[in-house]
Amino acid sequence: MTQPTTPLLQHLYPTILAGGVGTRLWPRSRKHLPKQFQDLTGNGRSMLQEAYDRVTPLVPPDHVYVITNHEYVDMVQAQLPDIPTANIVGEPAARGSAAAIGLGAIHLLHRDPDAIMAVLTADHLIRKPDTLRETLIAATELAQTGELITLGIRPSYPETGYGYIEMGDTLGQFRGMEARRVRRFREKPDLATARAFLAAGNFAWNSGMFIWRADVIMAQFQRFMPELYQALTAIQPTLHTSEAETAFARFWMPLQGNVTIDYGVMEKADRVAVFPVDLGWYDIGSWAALLDVLPKDDAGNVVQARHLHHDSRNILVFSKDRLIATIGLQDMIVVDTDDVILVMPADRAQDVKKIVQALQENGLNEYLE
Repeated sequence: MTQPTTPLLQHLYPTILAGGVGTRLWPRSRKHLPKQFQDLTGNGRSMLQEAYDRVTPLVPPDHVYVITNHEYVDMVQAQLPDIPTANIVGEPAARGSAAAIGLGAIHLLHRDPDAIMAVLTADHLIRKPDTLRETLIAATELAQTGELITLGIRPSYPETGYGYIEMGDTLGQFRGMEARRVRRFREKPDLATARAFLAAGNFAWNSGMFIWRADVIMAQFQRFMPELYQALTAIQPTLHTSEAETAFARFWMPLQGNVTIDYGVMEKADRVAVFPVDLGWYDIGSWAALLDVLPKDDAGNVVQARHLHHDSRNILVFSKDRLIATIGLQDMIVVDTDDVILVMPADRAQDVKKIVQALQENGLNEYLE
């Protein structure tokens, strides 16, 4: 898919969120090298680079923006050398996805008052990138009318780890793709509720990807998050000037909370639309997710190590250097880094955050850095 020259895409700016630390993929994901900067899938590209690769057939590199922590700006530049330095936006402190998106929006409006923002993330695996690009084109067309658009993933099983989008009436076809009105966002369900959602047929997984006009999302911040809006509008005139650091210290740092865009805006807004799509989408948020999606050997094992086993099935083994030998393991995860060995059942992968919390409480931060 080559870069279109249509007027429709002249104002499209894919904006990749890449600021997290990825604690659920500890001990491989650390503060000095979070998961988005690593090659987790074994294809030779980091997750951030994969996110970039998915959009550059659609827009030129200078239309791609990355929102990250200020500590990672140099790392982003090293991994994505074709992006102008001005397009890599470093937050001085994390204030949640709503604030990160707002920071991206004022950068886009500083450049282009007609900017359309496609909010993407650096921790997704998407096996159908052509479909993503087609959906972004369709969503760009709809976004021009002032809609807030989210991408919903057609559910293939009753997942309890994702939020859901309840879909309403059809809004029409855009570039051959159906858009529907969002009735409401639903929290992560229990299994019975997830099965009911799947059976109903009008629910989609909430992917955390959005498309909207930058001025429209700013109007939503003004309505629903006035403190954030005031901070952003105070910072915007100082962007790319010597006054920016002072403005961030004065207006950004006092912002309270860690508010998500879903809670801050999307659950309250009026004109919210969804494109339900099959992108071959996976949220790489845990070791169990990698066990689910990466290629397996004949025993169902995901192996990124020198590994010998006897009667071990459906396990993930990662090690940079050591030979890992397993006997009789099933549905397990074994992760070996230079200074840590993590062993757990695959269905307890979400509990990694409890180990991270224990390390913090016991002053063992060297294992998190």
